[in-house]
Amino acid sequence: MFKRKPAIAVLLSLLIVLALSGCYGKSSDTSKPASSETKETANNQPADSSKDEQVLNLYAANEIPTLKTNGIIDGLSATIMMNMLESLYRTDPDQNLVPGMAKDHKVSDDGKIYTFHLREDAKWSNGTTVTAHDFVFAWHRALNPDTLSPHSYEFDNIVNSVEIQDKDHELYGKVDALGVKALDDYTLEVQLKNAIPYFLDTLTNIVFYPQNEEFVTAQGDNYALEPENLIYNGPFVLDSWKHEEGWVLKKNPNYWDAENVKLETINFKVVKDVSTGVNLYDSGTVDMTNLSSEFVDLYHDHPDLQSSLKREMYFIRFNLQNKNLSNANIRKAIDMGWNKKEAAEMILKNGSLPAYFLIPENMVTSSDGEDFRSKYGNFNDKGIEKAQEYWQNGLEELSTNKVELEFLSYDDGQRKSVAEYIKNQLEKNLPGLTLKINQQPNKQKLALEGKQEYDMTHSGWRSDIADPTDFMSIHLSDGPYNWQSYVSADYDQLVKKAQVDFTNLEERFNNLQDAEQILIEKDTVISPMYQASDAYLVKPYVKGLVANPNSTYSYKWTYIEGK
Repeated sequence: MFKRKPAIAVLLSLLIVLALSGCYGKSSDTSKPASSETKETANNQPADSSKDEQVLNLYAANEIPTLKTNGIIDGLSATIMMNMLESLYRTDPDQNLVPGMAKDHKVSDDGKIYTFHLREDAKWSNGTTVTAHDFVFAWHRALNPDTLSPHSYEFDNIVNSVEIQDKDHELYGKVDALGVKALDDYTLEVQLKNAIPYFLDTLTNIVFYPQNEEFVTAQGDNYALEPENLIYNGPFVLDSWKHEEGWVLKKNPNYWDAENVKLETINFKVVKDVSTGVNLYDSGTVDMTNLSSEFVDLYHDHPDLQSSLKREMYFIRFNLQNKNLSNANIRKAIDMGWNKKEAAEMILKNGSLPAYFLIPENMVTSSDGEDFRSKYGNFNDKGIEKAQEYWQNGLEELSTNKVELEFLSYDDGQRKSVAEYIKNQLEKNLPGLTLKINQQPNKQKLALEGKQEYDMTHSGWRSDIADPTDFMSIHLSDGPYNWQSYVSADYDQLVKKAQVDFTNLEERFNNLQDAEQILIEKDTVISPMYQASDAYLVKPYVKGLVANPNSTYSYKWTYIEGK
């Protein structure tokens, strides 16, 4: 069976570029163990920390795209929401699941029925009680055709979820048929189709967070657009929000565990330029800053320098509606036509790894200890000459000697540099190719991707669970994130079976390995770029920051000491 790799929190790290968000303030995988000092202080904070003003100053590279739990949730949105809201469980500084709104739970003998007992002291920020009905309402809302979440697939293992989303099924839109019910105000029952080893882990995903029906209904279309249109059940509340400029989080006095939350204020500024962020850090205006490659060189001996490898993959999506990119030889040539190793080591310089795959190394193993990568290793790692061979074949098939494409990318410094490097490499190595970069803020970029108004796009994904399906589901033919018109019956069959069938775990493991081969080597609908890492500076007085393996940050245990 699949074994989840131990994810040890990387403490003292925050402002980083995220898979889909472009924000500073998130990390992902946990390549670096927390020191004994940070483990101790995160859980047993010294009494004299109260002598310091508990204010954390950060910056983000973009505006928050959404604060709706059923919205298009990127990394920045998820980080902010997970600190303002709380699900049944959350992860602690050592990445163990700990009670949130649920004080405990029990599981039926067949592993298909979960019964959660909610704490009775949990309150919304308006003073009303958090109940099991708030979870039922939120989950129904995420599956309702009128408010359908792009993350609705996260519910697929719950009874009737798939049928509710199937327009041809008699249960379509009938959210009351979902296998979840409030047995009373403080007891929630969830019925699964199959026993799932990582079901509790999925509940930390934002889409499973509760919503208060009375409040949400009263807000109507204004829900989650401004601080006054939100209520909170987590450690912090959104005190103010100046769109495109910044926002402020304040400690939530109604949070059930408020006594263990030390920070009083978290200030965010929107700063798109890394050099500006570094200047703000050096002047003491912000407490952390991400470093692009030129600053990694400059600060390589700085005592505040930190780094972390994340469970976050970046890749080029090919829009198969484009005539040129509908040609497999052209796609293969572009995938092989640039030096991924050089891009990671000479352009990013932050510990990111060159990627010839979608599923990271050392993320998941079989029951006998086989790493997921062991079967196929790298895909399409055949060099520039082979790329040029594919390129010429593709041009002949298209009856042309030139191809012009647009490359949609982020507008922040780190990823701008990668896009420019790829453009230069491809135009040099593939004669006749012209690549025009279209740099967009993350929110606008996501909108263009969702409408498929692009040719190639610099895309990314962060994993919420240590399972390959979390990455692979975004390329399903009928998936909400299939932003490239990819259709493969073989790929769909392998991935969809793995999403719900855990009866033969070894077969499931092999099927997912084969599915990745279809996606990248056979069909080449994406060009893997790199597994993300970040280099950053963090002030030594910032204690207890927790980097989660799904590229989000928790500030619940953060505090200031010795400033």
